Amino acid sequence: MLKEVKNMNKWDRRFMRLTEEVSEWSSCLRRKVGAIIVREKRVMTTGYNGAPAGICSCAERGECLREKLNIASGTHAETCYAAHAEQNAIIQAAKYGVSIDGATLYCTHQPCVICAKMIINAGIRRVVYKEGYPDEFSMRLFQEAGTVVEKYEE
Repeated sequence: MLKEVKNMNKWDRRFMRLTEEVSEWSSCLRRKVGAIIVREKRVMTTGYNGAPAGICSCAERGECLREKLNIASGTHAETCYAAHAEQNAIIQAAKYGVSIDGATLYCTHQPCVICAKMIINAGIRRVVYKEGYPDEFSMRLFQEAGTVVEKYEE
């Protein structure tokens, strides 16, 4: 179901630019990731990778736990203070009672398998991402679920 789309429409461009802006809010020292969930050309929620409320982030701690432990990208996602941008966007929808069923998720990076499972179960029907991520299993799950996945190309 992966499509590389080089001629995105103006809405896709707008939402991807906004996603990149949201990524700048990240408190991660390793990779800044942003996500927004859109339905009917309206932003429902935003998310960026960062520590849960009340937990010190790596930026506040002055070091990346994953780098300190020499954990390779794409592995052991649970060993990190941060929640992923996609997770935070979905959590914000749940927290504030915002329906995201049938929505599109824009993300700066391809979702990992944990995020893919959440995206599928949340009823998000389309994912647009800009940068790759070393997780082929997430793409297999999206394909099996019938979730449209598009790599954003300018």
